[in-house]
Amino acid sequence: MSFPESISSDDRMCVKKYILLLLVIAAYERDCRYMEVNLKTPGPYVDTIKLAVDRAWGDLKDIKRHFRSKGLKVYEQTNTQNGIQAKFMCRGYRSEMELRWEFITAEASVLMRKYLGLNISHYEDRTGPEELWNKY
Repeated sequence: MSFPESISSDDRMCVKKYILLLLVIAAYERDCRYMEVNLKTPGPYVDTIKLAVDRAWGDLKDIKRHFRSKGLKVYEQTNTQNGIQAKFMCRGYRSEMELRWEFITAEASVLMRKYLGLNISHYEDRTGPEELWNKY
């Protein structure tokens, strides 16, 4: 008899990244609209941001593929005073997590730099197990 696997730390990591990527893409799109209206020569800046959006969408597609393969679904997100509360289901198990605004701000900032092609190596934490270094 086979029992369903509970929610793994990889699944939780994917839910976090999914939430962050949606926020990063929204921020990029908001910034593009602002630049198009307020800069005299927005073209190069907007093009750079659009490339970053394409990279972020590529990662989001990979996460959605992982969601489908694992039966993962984020079915509710709520903004709270402290952060974002997300409820999700994975292989029949329901769970929730809260991402605090401080975490969201810091992680989104690093992800935005990454998708813009900037060096983010000085933001990486290499103190944990080596197999987790490139997970996120």
